Amino acid sequence: MSTLCVPSQVPPVADDCEQLHKAFSGWGTNEGLIISILGHRNAAQRKQILKVYAETYGEDLLKSLDKELSNDFERVVVLWTLDPPERDAHIANEATKRWTSSNQVLVEIACARSAKELLLVREAYHARFKRSLEEDVAYHTTGDFRKLLVPLVSSYRYCGDEVDLILAKKEAKILHEKISDKACSDDDLIRILATRSKAQINATLNQYKNEFGKDINKDLKADPKDEYLSILRATVKCLVYPEKYFEKVIRLAINRRGTDEGALTRVVVTRAEADMKLIKDEYHRRTSVPLDKAIAKDTRGDYEDMLLALIGHGEA
Repeated sequence: MSTLCVPSQVPPVADDCEQLHKAFSGWGTNEGLIISILGHRNAAQRKQILKVYAETYGEDLLKSLDKELSNDFERVVVLWTLDPPERDAHIANEATKRWTSSNQVLVEIACARSAKELLLVREAYHARFKRSLEEDVAYHTTGDFRKLLVPLVSSYRYCGDEVDLILAKKEAKILHEKISDKACSDDDLIRILATRSKAQINATLNQYKNEFGKDINKDLKADPKDEYLSILRATVKCLVYPEKYFEKVIRLAINRRGTDEGALTRVVVTRAEADMKLIKDEYHRRTSVPLDKAIAKDTRGDYEDMLLALIGHGEA
C-alpha cells in the first residue's frame, strides 16, 4: 500500500550523508540530489541518515535542510525526513495552536494511526514539548470539541480482528438513538468512537446501516455547516475508511481556487509509507484523473518533484 520507491541496492548510509552534505556546498543547493536521496529512503533509513550525518559533520541535517531550502519544498522535505512519531507530534502541536480545521488534523493522528503508532506519537510529543498531547489538546479546545478530542488522542485501542456482534448491535442502537436525539456529544457516543477497536466499530457501523437503512455519516450530515458534526464524520472515516478520508482531503486541497499546500503536504508525507496506493486508486476512481497528473498540474518545481517521488510517480 506504500508508494515509496526504495532502490533495490541502497548506498551505504555514509555515502548518502556525503552526498547530502555536498548538496549544500558551493553556489546554491542541489535540490535534485536531495530529492533523489531522501525521496527514496524509508523511515528506518532516514533515521540512520539523521544519526550518521550528525556524527560525521557535527550538524543537524534537519537544521541544514531548514536553512538551505524554502517555502513548500522545505516543509515537505523536513516533515518527510522526521521520524514518523516526531513528525506527527510536530503536526499535532501546530494543530493545537489553531482552531476549527486543525481539529480535523488531530482526528487524523488519533484515528488513522494504529494504537502503537499513537502511543509513540504521545511519547515523542512529551519528549519534544515537555507536556502531554492530551494536556495541550484539553487546553486549546473547548466544549464538545474538547469532550471528543481528548479521549480520542488518549486512546489505546485493541488492534485485533475479534468482534462481538451482540455488542455491535447494542451500540449501533445507542449511536442511532443519540444521533436521532441530536445528542452527538453524549458520553456513550463518544465512548464508543474513542475506545472500541477499529474492527468492532466497523461491525457496529455495518449493523447501524443494516438496521436503520443509512450510513451513519449520512445521518451526521443533518446540519452540514455544524463544525462538530464535521469532526464526528472525520472521526468515523479515519477509523473505518482512511483512504476515502485522505482522498477527499487531497481532492479538496487541489480542486480549489489556490492549492492548499499544507493539507496536500501533510497527507503525502504521512501516508506515503502507509496507504497512499489505496488513496491514489480512490482519487482516480472519484475523478478519473491519476493523482500524479493532478499534482503535476497544480504544483511546480522542486515541491512538485518531491511530492511525485513520494507518491511513486513513474514507478510500477
